[in-house]
Amino acid sequence: MIKRYISLFALAFGLMLGAAAVIAQESPALPAAGNNLRDVASLRRGAHIFFNYCVGCHSLKYMRYERIADDLGLTEDDVMNNLNFTGAKFGDPVISHMPADDAQKFFGKAPPDLSLEVSAKGADWVFAYLNSFYLDPKSPIGWNNTVLPNAAMPFPLWELQGVQVPVMAPAKPGDDPQIEKLSLLHPGTLTPEQYQQAARDVTNFLEYVSEPAALQRRSYGIWVVLFLLGFTFLAYLLKKEYWKDVH
Repeated sequence: MIKRYISLFALAFGLMLGAAAVIAQESPALPAAGNNLRDVASLRRGAHIFFNYCVGCHSLKYMRYERIADDLGLTEDDVMNNLNFTGAKFGDPVISHMPADDAQKFFGKAPPDLSLEVSAKGADWVFAYLNSFYLDPKSPIGWNNTVLPNAAMPFPLWELQGVQVPVMAPAKPGDDPQIEKLSLLHPGTLTPEQYQQAARDVTNFLEYVSEPAALQRRSYGIWVVLFLLGFTFLAYLLKKEYWKDVH
């Protein structure tokens, strides 16, 4: 019976490894976002970009303006004057002011809430997505994306990045054309390096939004480690005291 269970476990483990290998081969490698939740300046820049370019369509329904101010070291005036463009109150959640009927008419469906976007898809995915929009005349919205093909979303940051076009890979007769890379056709207001940082800042902010408690948890981490070290030392001294007369 034990041998049977061992065989079944080995088979299941082998299937898991095989499936993981297939997924790794089929999924293209994503560029590393390189986020740093301790970089408050990056979080503030990311918040500024999000609220100026994204909140018109996307909500952060699990995040309140007041919480953003507390976590990012902003005053109420900072938030209400520079981040709040919907007329919401300081204690309200971040809700897009786009009517659902307009969203259905413009995009075919309501834009998703982004509160848990990084938790669901990962920071690298979001970072790559923000870097992978290109001009597509065949698309109803005029844009497409190599990370999420046929996304029903125009590119909100095109003024910053500029306009990219696809460069097709050489194809054999009968093969479907494939995009090899994206090339910058018209530059935006930012240089490519500056846009990379802007995309990283937005991704960083959305990662913070996905789990705001991570900021506090990481700041507490060093104190927890120090406590455990101190407790271990005291436990060691106590053990020596109890066992000093035992030979």
